[in-house]
Amino acid sequence: MSVGGINPNDLGNMGEIEQQFAVKTVEHLETYQRVILNIPPSSLKLTKMDDAIMEDFQQTFPELDSVEALTKLNENEMKSPQGKERWRNFIMKYEKLVPDYNFGTILRGDAKREYDEDNSILVTRVQFYAIEIARNRKGVNDDLYNRYQAQQKNKA
Repeated sequence: MSVGGINPNDLGNMGEIEQQFAVKTVEHLETYQRVILNIPPSSLKLTKMDDAIMEDFQQTFPELDSVEALTKLNENEMKSPQGKERWRNFIMKYEKLVPDYNFGTILRGDAKREYDEDNSILVTRVQFYAIEIARNRKGVNDDLYNRYQAQQKNKA
């Protein structure tokens, strides 16, 4: 199958494509970090489908419906064979509903910390939305926002 005149089977692991993917991923995480540090996260709306994604997330992953579970994610559980299957089933529901639903995106493992090398989990865009919508609505990200805002006031 050819996409835009390019046959993906002919691409292999072209460095340019990997670099473009990395650039887009980093731009997304930098943008999101700036947003949650400068706007109260509990007031954010990430997609037109936040309510539906949140409801589906709570039903599909009830074990992640607490502040504690959302604050510090268990990457091993998410990426275990059972976890991958559960997430795959969740993600595929949004194939035609969320743009770039399966695009690689970086998620913070520990919501109390900013992005860094040790606090980054590669997930799909829908996983990112589901977890970050839940974190924002439950006030999990507000702690990071409040600390950052206090630091900015102390600098002034």
